[in-house]
Amino acid sequence: MPVADLLVRHADAWGRATRHPFLDAVRDGTLPPAAFDTWLVQDAYFVADLLRFQARLLARAPRAAQGVLAAGCVALVAELDWFGEQATARGLDLDAPQLPATIAYGDLLYRLDAADLPTALTALWTVERTYLDAWSAARPGAEPYREFVEHWTAPGFAEYVAGLEAVAGGAPDSVFLEVVAAETAFWQMALDA
Repeated sequence: MPVADLLVRHADAWGRATRHPFLDAVRDGTLPPAAFDTWLVQDAYFVADLLRFQARLLARAPRAAQGVLAAGCVALVAELDWFGEQATARGLDLDAPQLPATIAYGDLLYRLDAADLPTALTALWTVERTYLDAWSAARPGAEPYREFVEHWTAPGFAEYVAGLEAVAGGAPDSVFLEVVAAETAFWQMALDA
């Protein structure tokens, strides 16, 4: 079964993750800067967790998936550098405590280390596809957030997500739903903080 079928089969859950009020507020400019900054700091933690998960996945991946996973790891390293630059420019503390949604998402990635390859690859595709579609829904983004929306919807990222889709599949729907629920909670965290 192609993983893209999951988007249709679970359209309600997908919509909650990719059309969240946080993203609406980014698009229309009503998101308070403090909420965005909270989210940005927490996302830096998530990206570090994702890099660890993806590097371990790369080490056990089939040859056909190694190129896309390796490129993704390199991109995540660059993303962490970019987060550091953004934190400096915005005066943010990247050592602020992790919030519960961040910890829960990191725990999910850690549990997925023990998953079979189709499940782990589908989970990774779900993470990245959610991110791409969510930020695409926030386009063009109100002025304080536009550069971020552009950064997370760049054509290269879309190509990477397509590459993951080509190597993912064969996983139970439950992993898709678990990742999508974690994404939804992650957006909500910034509004509740």
